[in-house]
Amino acid sequence: MNQTEERHAEIYSPHHRSQSEDIDLECTSYEYFVCKKPFCSKSDLNRQIPVLSNEKNSKCSVCKNNEKHFKCSVCNKSFSQKYKLNKHLHVHCNEKHFKCSVCNKSFSWKFTLNRHLLVHSNEKHFKCSVCNNSFSQKSTLKTHLLAHSNEKHFKCSVCNKSFSRKSSLKTHLLVHSNEKHFKCSVCNKSFSQKYKLNNHLLVHSNEKHFKCTVCNKSFSSKFTLNRHLLVHSNEKHFKCSVCNKSFSQKSTLKTHLLVHSNEKHFKCSVCNKSFSWKSSLNRHLLVHSNEKHFK
Repeated sequence: MNQTEERHAEIYSPHHRSQSEDIDLECTSYEYFVCKKPFCSKSDLNRQIPVLSNEKNSKCSVCKNNEKHFKCSVCNKSFSQKYKLNKHLHVHCNEKHFKCSVCNKSFSWKFTLNRHLLVHSNEKHFKCSVCNNSFSQKSTLKTHLLAHSNEKHFKCSVCNKSFSRKSSLKTHLLVHSNEKHFKCSVCNKSFSQKYKLNNHLLVHSNEKHFKCTVCNKSFSSKFTLNRHLLVHSNEKHFKCSVCNKSFSQKSTLKTHLLVHSNEKHFKCSVCNKSFSWKSSLNRHLLVHSNEKHFK
């Protein structure tokens, strides 16, 4: 019996009920010390004590409400009633007293810190029933399980494309922004997505694993191969909005569009004459080379 039970011994003392037509004579009652409410068994009383003790106006006839058995786990302040402790705990909502010794991240609650510590351990108790991948936190497993479902709850507000994971949506949103966080260490070209950088890096390698089945030409990335394959097809998906001429490759369309513009980006370094096409500039340069031959 703990200290509270000893101080309130009458809670557990049996009281025989008075005879009455509607009361069972065989029933031995247990009386709750606050409201004197009788119970037929000790288990019934114990079950009801948490409910009754939460009543705001209840007063202890033994300790006169001076004993404070409900202690705050954050600041050790004690309260006589549980509802007061619960109310007090809101004070600590913004306070983060529990610091992780590994990464110094702070938490408001000790149980939250304990849960966080699993991240730093090699213990992964939460296993995916689909692919057997294991995780240290239940929340991470829940997020992972979305990958195996067809449900896509995260929708892009720009293009309405949907994703099963919030992280995938965040990565996708970079496409619509001008932010390019992934920089190539070789040529400093930047990309909005990591997979695009990875594809680009293959350009700087001599490895060309992707071979065209039509002409046997090899490419360093699958993306480049797919783009090349359009050359061998009659499909021309890229149409000029000015003259409706179609092209199999986007790059070819871009080059073609210069015809319809007055922009001449290719300047001759000899006479400063400008051209819309690089091929035109190269052809023009022959003029200056012929001049040199006749001097």
